Amino acid sequence: MSSTTIDKAAIAAALGKVAAGAEVAAAELNAADGQLGDGDLGITVSKGFREAANADLPEDVGLALLECAKAFQRVSSSSYGTLVATGFMAAAKATKGRAEVPASEIPALVAAARDAMMARGKGELGAKTVLDSLDRTAQALEGVAPEAMAAAAVEAARATLEAFKGKPCKLGRARMFAEKSAALDDPGQLAFLRIVEPLADQTS
Repeated sequence: MSSTTIDKAAIAAALGKVAAGAEVAAAELNAADGQLGDGDLGITVSKGFREAANADLPEDVGLALLECAKAFQRVSSSSYGTLVATGFMAAAKATKGRAEVPASEIPALVAAARDAMMARGKGELGAKTVLDSLDRTAQALEGVAPEAMAAAAVEAARATLEAFKGKPCKLGRARMFAEKSAALDDPGQLAFLRIVEPLADQTS
């Protein structure tokens, strides 16, 4: 995420990093999800990004992001997979028809994904979900130089987890375990952190 523009090559490179990181984090995410849900979040995230990383992406940024959405839809019918696909579709709609998109639009694309996911999942901010991670990230990326965006996203994702420590989950299956969930990280927020961390890794 250090380039000043987003194009097919940048998307492919990012997907490769995230897919590799998601593979490593799969067991951790399954375990976290198992305490409050079905225990398959790691499978959803790793399979989805691996499928997206292996997809044949077109030059059009919007169509490339749409392929990412389709990848998640092919391999996951879970609520988290559906939300990720919805986020990709929102970003795809905003970038369709362009082979290059300025990195300065990334905050708006994250915000668009957040809004679409809120509408699709009938969620709200403050309920201790990945929506809060996206919201904080969209704000944190405003005015940030392209080369610093990945690190800023990681910091925002970590800050979100910290901000909700001790608070119960109020949405999804986790809401049924309100007291237990207060002592745990929200699996969706943790997954978001594991998704953005590889993007800030300069060694890969």
